[in-house]
Amino acid sequence: MGVHEKRLSVGELVVWRALVDTTAELRRLLGTQLAQEAELSPGDYQVLLALSEATGRRLRSSDLATTIDWERSRLSHHLGRMERRGLIRREECAIDSRGAEVELTEYGASRFRAATAPHARAIKKHFADALTPDQMAALHEILQALQEHRRRNEESSS
Repeated sequence: MGVHEKRLSVGELVVWRALVDTTAELRRLLGTQLAQEAELSPGDYQVLLALSEATGRRLRSSDLATTIDWERSRLSHHLGRMERRGLIRREECAIDSRGAEVELTEYGASRFRAATAPHARAIKKHFADALTPDQMAALHEILQALQEHRRRNEESSS
């Protein structure tokens, strides 16, 4: 260990475990809700959200992978399943034959719109309603600090 490195304290480990366990449980609850109410997986929702926000409701597959932070092979397999269900369409990229463009279909857009309100209600029920306004503000500040710390670490290691 370096001179300035300290070991993770028991208290820090307890908080970390609570964060990991709580976020996993929230993902499970929200994923179950999406599957039951909208017949979409969390992965489907991530892809549909990214495409719905993209210019022309389409993205190169490499840009989509970056946007949702997935490995390209995982995305490719997932897009195949989504394409078979009619949620998206893939076409060879007009300017670069090595890549594909992924486009949100009308059916995919309608499924995404139908899922959005129930998904937002589930987020409110299982997450937002559990916190006071002061706790929500504190959590926002904590998350910003974590993101800034991560960015600084990335910049210093490159």
